[in-house]
Amino acid sequence: MKKKIMKQTKKHYMQDSIAWMFIAPHLIIFIIFFLIPIIFGVYISLTNWDLFSQPEFIGFKNYQTIFFNKDSIFYEQLRVGLKNTFIFVLLSVPACIIVPLLLALSLNVKPFLWKIFQSIFYVPSLFAISAVVIIWTLIFNVNYGPVNKFLGIDIPFTGTQPYAWIALVIVTVWWTIGGNMIIYQAALNGIPKEYYEVAEIDGARSYQKFLKITLPSIRGQILYTVVMTTIAQFNIYGQPLMLTGGGPSNTTRVLLMYIQQNAFGSGQSIAGIASSMAIVLGLCIMLVSILQFFF
Repeated sequence: MKKKIMKQTKKHYMQDSIAWMFIAPHLIIFIIFFLIPIIFGVYISLTNWDLFSQPEFIGFKNYQTIFFNKDSIFYEQLRVGLKNTFIFVLLSVPACIIVPLLLALSLNVKPFLWKIFQSIFYVPSLFAISAVVIIWTLIFNVNYGPVNKFLGIDIPFTGTQPYAWIALVIVTVWWTIGGNMIIYQAALNGIPKEYYEVAEIDGARSYQKFLKITLPSIRGQILYTVVMTTIAQFNIYGQPLMLTGGGPSNTTRVLLMYIQQNAFGSGQSIAGIASSMAIVLGLCIMLVSILQFFF
């Protein structure tokens, strides 16, 4: 009996060891590149640090400054940065969900040359943000851009509002639709055809099949894309930095631009303030994600 117990114990130990061998690489990467930076960021947000000298612990003074000190420039930066970030999220997330879903539904019926169109829609997601912005800067150019020429107008899209927001949303949707489109296509292909056949027998119309069969069947994928797209849009940085420069009049200057400016911009670094703003942004993302799961 004792030998049997020892044999089973050894077997379980081997199974646990094999499991840990598979988990270890991801766990190590998670700890080094995710957990430690978060802990370090929280600590730095409680200090006065310029990236070079020894951090000076000051408690919650940085948070007090950005939340309550109306005479401080950092209070204004947090207010403006968060407002602009939320505006972009509210404008871009619905478009980055609806447009890929419509494309996936269109390609799901296998139209002529659908694989070529699928590739065309997906290719932009492989581009670097710098290449994307260069392309769209030329497209939106006031003097020789095809948008102004085609519409017969003379609008500086990246220099006036509300056109600057429209330009940022268009660029972001064009750049990111490929990933969500592929996810939706895979989800649509997984819906049993029998559901639609039964619905047709019952006389259901197209919109009824979409609302009663398609949407409920891909609810999990929609939740995933909504949450991940929202997180990505909260972290917007490259598009406004390179396309609008945060203008006009800081109306597209998002919080990450202020965080970068305070941490690594010209002059003395204010890493403590930058870290406290980053923690606030992270908490906003967590709260919004939790609400999305709840609803």
